[in-house]
Amino acid sequence: MLLRLLAFLLPEFLVDLVLVLLLLVLVGIYLVIQWMRERRSRMMIERARMQRESALQAMEKKTLRYKSWHGDVDSSRILSLSLLELVEQLKKGSLSPETVLHVYMEKALEVTKEVNCVTDFMAECEAQVQELKKQPVKGLLYGVPISLKDNVGYKGHNSHCGLVHFLGVDEPEDSVIVQVLKKQGAIPFVKTNIPQSLINFDCSNSIYGQTLNPHNHKKTCGGSSGGEGALIAGGGSILGVGTDVLGSIRMPSSFCGICGFRPSGNRLTNLGVLNPVSGMKSAVSMTGPMARDVDSLALFMKALVCDDLFQLDPTVPPVPFNDEIYNRKQPLTIGFYDTDGYFLPHPSMRRAVQETKTLLEEAGHKLVPFTPPRIEYALNELCIRGFFADGGSTLAEKFNPDIVDPNLKQQLFLYKIPRIVKKIGAFFMRPVFPRIADHVEAHCGCSSVKDLWKHYTAIKEYRCDYIKEWRKLGLDALLCPMLGPAFNIGHPGKLFAGFGFTMLFNILNFPTGVLPVTTVSPEDEEELKHYKGYFNDPWDKEVIKGMEDGVGLPVGVQCVALQWQEEQCLRLMKEVETVTRGRSPK
Repeated sequence: MLLRLLAFLLPEFLVDLVLVLLLLVLVGIYLVIQWMRERRSRMMIERARMQRESALQAMEKKTLRYKSWHGDVDSSRILSLSLLELVEQLKKGSLSPETVLHVYMEKALEVTKEVNCVTDFMAECEAQVQELKKQPVKGLLYGVPISLKDNVGYKGHNSHCGLVHFLGVDEPEDSVIVQVLKKQGAIPFVKTNIPQSLINFDCSNSIYGQTLNPHNHKKTCGGSSGGEGALIAGGGSILGVGTDVLGSIRMPSSFCGICGFRPSGNRLTNLGVLNPVSGMKSAVSMTGPMARDVDSLALFMKALVCDDLFQLDPTVPPVPFNDEIYNRKQPLTIGFYDTDGYFLPHPSMRRAVQETKTLLEEAGHKLVPFTPPRIEYALNELCIRGFFADGGSTLAEKFNPDIVDPNLKQQLFLYKIPRIVKKIGAFFMRPVFPRIADHVEAHCGCSSVKDLWKHYTAIKEYRCDYIKEWRKLGLDALLCPMLGPAFNIGHPGKLFAGFGFTMLFNILNFPTGVLPVTTVSPEDEEELKHYKGYFNDPWDKEVIKGMEDGVGLPVGVQCVALQWQEEQCLRLMKEVETVTRGRSPK
């Protein structure tokens, strides 16, 4: 109507001029809105950085004050204790919870100054210690300082997932896992860094920046529980809580040379744990422990899987941790493979699996070759298509008011491409780069509710096929590769396929853990120079760029058991730790 009126009242050239001016005005308005959004984002980021700086300063003041009041403390002795040794001394009274807390506060500050891993300090921890001492019963984690991944909810503190979208809103109450930890006597004292949106195995965001690997500052610590991995590996925490939906506990554990465990979905709890995309069920997310040794993981599970958890989250099956299974000594039948045929591991990783297999056989266990069925189908059609069932739009929306971290730009670009463009791009790419084409096409997601229901059915059928192969071989557990060693900073965002080693078990919903068994040798490094992979495509070429210069870095393997068999998985991890202990990185 407006255009008709203009055409009637004005000459034709003036109509064109008015239309051009209107277009310019609309473009100007859009640019102003974008500028205002970015300005607001920068202001919120600056405020968050100032709050962190204030929190770390308060943390430092408290450690200095404690030292001035209590004189010299043998910090090195306390930091050298294993979790089981520390708990024993705390319960006996040989060490006080205050002393242990302040020693770890001081060490955490030292580590974060080096690698940028701590994002928040829970000043309430000192008051919690005083309340803890009044309790008549000492829990299984009495007096243990514990670190939390950023997205684990803690009352009065923010869980931002590395996104401006979630900044400025403090949690109204503790997450269930924090409530249970406190009831068991643990003292949460810091939160740790993550990648922007959590969906990346680097550890960088526009709010707090890049977290470095404590073994080599040119390497990433992994993600998304990267701050936890770096802090524990650096000695600033003895026990941490991470989350894992595609491998986010296992990646940083592998890269940093620590132990990490992802239980079956719902064996613990996710209540009060923030995720940027809720409602996604294809790949099962779960909280889990990260620590220096396997016994620490087992103690965490034993402490958390208790009546308090069952009361606070009635959806968790009321099944306590079974010490008998964890401590059994009978030989195991263990399946193994050193490559899945889709993503060729780093030479050090294949060596790690083969050497561990030999050591387990020498210890009396039976090792049986195992081939994962239809691995490419499982990774693309089941995991990625289900994880991005909406084409990635929900996750992409969370970036709208944000400044995109450079490490996420390539991933975010794929999420934002319209479905039809992804399909066309995959069609033309397939003759040249079939693996990448299938990956891009899988990001189209599910086209309808009916399609999503078929997808869930396909996952169920694949689990049955996988378990059938497992049962046919009479396996107790599985030994397999892990992504590692640590990548050079900036490369994980270019190689999403790296999640393949871990996300398979999120689809299957099997408990799985990672622990270090060796380090990268000069021979491994030399062999990497001749790496071709299976497809010789850009992803395979990225492996060399992403993983070169890794001599001395830790290399871990992955241990797996069937759903609900956490104790069996941890038992295999303990067996691996025992046979490889002399060669594990310190």
